Amino acid sequence: MEKSSFVLKGNVCYNTSPTEVRTVAGGYAVCVDGTSAGVFEELPERFSGLPVVDCVDQLVIPGMSDIHVHAPQYAFRGLGMDLELLEWLNTHTFPEESHYADLDYAGRAYDIFADDLRRSPTTRAVVFGTLHVGATELLMDKLEDTGLVTYVGKVNMDRNSPDTLVETTVGSAEATRRWLAGVDGRYERTMPILTPRFTPSCTDELMAELGKIREEFGLPVQSHLSENLSECDWVAGLCPWSSCYGDAYDHFGLLGEPSGSKAVMAHCVYSGEEEVGLLARTGTYVAHCPQSNAQLASGIAPIRRYLDLGMNVGLGTDVAGGANLSMFRCMADAVTVSKLRWRLVDQGLAPLTTQETLWLATMGGGSFFGKVGSLAEGYEFDALVLDDSGIRTPRDLGVWERVERYVYLAEEGGRLARKYVSGHEVSLA
Repeated sequence: MEKSSFVLKGNVCYNTSPTEVRTVAGGYAVCVDGTSAGVFEELPERFSGLPVVDCVDQLVIPGMSDIHVHAPQYAFRGLGMDLELLEWLNTHTFPEESHYADLDYAGRAYDIFADDLRRSPTTRAVVFGTLHVGATELLMDKLEDTGLVTYVGKVNMDRNSPDTLVETTVGSAEATRRWLAGVDGRYERTMPILTPRFTPSCTDELMAELGKIREEFGLPVQSHLSENLSECDWVAGLCPWSSCYGDAYDHFGLLGEPSGSKAVMAHCVYSGEEEVGLLARTGTYVAHCPQSNAQLASGIAPIRRYLDLGMNVGLGTDVAGGANLSMFRCMADAVTVSKLRWRLVDQGLAPLTTQETLWLATMGGGSFFGKVGSLAEGYEFDALVLDDSGIRTPRDLGVWERVERYVYLAEEGGRLARKYVSGHEVSLA
């Protein structure tokens, strides 16, 4: 794809560390060949020949990465939010995902998901499909057309699943290889990721096969980890040989690897000392899903602890455990639940700040994709232009105050005006 070069003029804000942001009122964010050349108070002469997009008084922030979302669940978002995880899976999730054996249904559902994701603040995403090869390829086709950058996984399930949504061990591994062959070299922005649903739905034999496939193809991995107390007890019974839930993945080579092959585990609400150490040593990403964890009564992940340890952490909307695709809502929820955890569970772990949640939504999750998530020099140029003129106030606000306010009031007069991925503008029409 041809690389783009241009300048965005607006009120720029991005993180320089997890706790600090840089703001430049009326600044210039420069994109050269799809990569950021930096943010400047005055446009340097060497960039004077580039076209300037005047965003007037709008906000310019980095693009956001949703590192845990279930595409097939988007069809029933907002339903079953009064249930706990395992009951919710059996009542809503598994019956819905069974429908994706029908490619006509899958096409209609994924049209909606892909279109809404394109219009959302998300510029990159790590996405669960279903176990169906045809539907997963269809999802990848539709996401490729959005202009976003995504990882998409064909789910693996060979036990503890309904008859309409289960594979044989051999069949699951063979289907995964068939899927990988079918999408090899097919896309520019859409990449495969190995996706064992979670340990309760994957036998040791299947996990071992997926470990072999990962070693062969050098693929990243996504799954769930220590989300719910009942789930954790279930895994302890299913894998009595494991030292912790995380070991049930690591034993088969399905966490992060020193070679650079990445893994992201969603939730990590109940990770103990050994598991946390394992995640830290392997560089495994934690996808923090605050809305889902609250609505499915799972708990509150100790994200402050993970950040203090220097672990890789990003945010996930976890649709449909989370009810919508808004990364701004995800940021606000992350602050809120951290306050509740601090007040009710552990006052030794300070609540998250909004600056930190901006970092989680941009650089924290973005780094799963490489040098992504900042407008600083050398990062891929992913950017959002936000119009906050409809959020009315009599006060004169600084750039950071306007960004902070947008996090909470995005749906109350906010508007996504422009969106860029690797320097290419994504159509919001």
